Amino acid sequence: MKAKEIQELIDFISNSGLAEVKIETDEFKLSIKKNSENPVAKSVDNPPVVRQEARPAADSPENTNPGGSHFLEVKSPMIGTFYRSPNPDSDFFINVGDTIQKGQTVCIIEAMKLFNEVESEVSGKIVKVLVEDASPVEYDQPLFLVEPQN
Repeated sequence: MKAKEIQELIDFISNSGLAEVKIETDEFKLSIKKNSENPVAKSVDNPPVVRQEARPAADSPENTNPGGSHFLEVKSPMIGTFYRSPNPDSDFFINVGDTIQKGQTVCIIEAMKLFNEVESEVSGKIVKVLVEDASPVEYDQPLFLVEPQN
């Protein structure tokens, strides 16, 4: 089961009347239990045990910063480790000042030993990188600020 599928399952459970779901395969065990308003996913995979809280997705990729300028955000589609390049010896996918297009790969997020390319859902100029390379990220966490194209 891919990290994106797990996140979709968490979202489904948080919006449904289900209180608990357990999935078991030869490779892993997954137990998702709804506690109050925040679902918690616990993945038991030898050796690591992962426990994270899911947050509901934002309705829009837009954000207004405190200075009043209007920027778009490229957000993390999953929980994992953020990487700006495909491997340690390669250049970053994008840098501040680069112009990106919708669908362009902007980073990689490693989740459960799977490397997932993250594609931008917006087009524009990269204004700021919000996360350090090789840092953990949460679901729906802003990764980049983008000035939209006119």
